[in-house]
Amino acid sequence: MQAVWRLDDRALSGRCAVDTRRHIDGSRTKGSAHPMSQSSRLLDAFMARREALQRYFTVRVGEAEAQDLVQEIYLRCASLPVDADVRQPAGYLYRLGNNIMLDRMRQDRARGARDHAWRDTHHVVAGNGEDVSDAVPQDDVLIARDQVRRIAVALSELPDAVQTSFRLHKLDGLPHAQVAERMGVSRSLIEKHMMRALRHLSARIGR
Repeated sequence: MQAVWRLDDRALSGRCAVDTRRHIDGSRTKGSAHPMSQSSRLLDAFMARREALQRYFTVRVGEAEAQDLVQEIYLRCASLPVDADVRQPAGYLYRLGNNIMLDRMRQDRARGARDHAWRDTHHVVAGNGEDVSDAVPQDDVLIARDQVRRIAVALSELPDAVQTSFRLHKLDGLPHAQVAERMGVSRSLIEKHMMRALRHLSARIGR
């Protein structure tokens, strides 16, 4: 799975269809005995710059990929330890996003090379030129099915609207705007649904 909730395309193809991816300065908040957590500071910075981040990465990787990338930034910020020290939240968000983008590009290249090697090794062509064998190993199929099952169980714990938003965006591949149109709600609400779903999945079954 790449980054967040991206199932292995090869393992899920054919036989296994998817049914269901700051600065802590010691200051204290008013009336509180504890400083604001690093996660809270970064999430505040993220929410203030979410649209700007979306525009920035859309130019580089396209709208759909940028939406996934911005959601990954959110998850990374939400999971930072309380004692993490990020002195410039805005700069951190863009650096984090660029690192995620580069990691995904490397993973895509590695996946392409792996799939090419797989095809060279396992692909069979009949005498008439017809493809007759490109089977996925049974263990990969079982792993993918288990992954789908765990995601489906975790999703079932969420409200119906959040489940629908996740499926339409992550599984059907619709951008947020189309999901919002289909569900008859605002795009910002869809974004909130997605962030809630991703945080829940991350907590329940890991990254």
